[in-house]
Amino acid sequence: MGLKEDIINKAKEIESSEFEVEQISSVPTIDISELTFGCTGLEFEATVLYIDMRESTIMLEKHKKRIVAKIHMIYYHTIVKIAKATGGEIRSFNGDSLLVFYQGTTKKALSNAVEAAMQMRYAITELVNEQLKNYTDINFGIGIDDGKVLATKVGVGKSDVTKDLIWIGNAVNKSVKISEKCKDPTYIGISQRVYDFLEDNVKYGTEKNTRGQDEKVDMWTQSSFMYNGKEETYYRTLWFSYI
Repeated sequence: MGLKEDIINKAKEIESSEFEVEQISSVPTIDISELTFGCTGLEFEATVLYIDMRESTIMLEKHKKRIVAKIHMIYYHTIVKIAKATGGEIRSFNGDSLLVFYQGTTKKALSNAVEAAMQMRYAITELVNEQLKNYTDINFGIGIDDGKVLATKVGVGKSDVTKDLIWIGNAVNKSVKISEKCKDPTYIGISQRVYDFLEDNVKYGTEKNTRGQDEKVDMWTQSSFMYNGKEETYYRTLWFSYI
């Protein structure tokens, strides 16, 4: 069978097949046996954290590739260590962006994801800035939403280099859209639903009032973005968490 026939036949096979979805309670991995290259998918509930580095093209114009590689190594090591320490599952390295899933949509899962985002904001802009500022000022955006996510396997053959999982759902898309709205100085954005169900420790902080007394304040500022042609509310923050 030639290449042309193989592509057409596979497209017809997929188009005519019934798509089977199984509900699971964990974040799937590439080697999970329930996923095949057929029309199978695994659906799970998760809180999605998406982080994206800004202006990498400009970075390539200013620095040699080996320097850009070092910047990415520092950036990703920082993100991954914090994500894993807060219960996140790392998925989908994609150039300058990364997806992190926190299993479930409970207040705890939402708050863990937000705590991770606040720690990432501190770590990148303060903790490892001494090393990064020798090369560049890192700008990035983090978006968080939650909901059902469908994972399915794409690609060809048994080799890891020709297969991957893709992640489908509004929670993924919204986290990406919200991250696009966030940059220095408000690096973190969350959806309305995430904001509504946050635990107090990542929703409120304290500031000194005019009398020098500690006063409880909302750490988040309301804003809006367009999603599927409709205006939706999201919240952004300047606050961060120490590690």
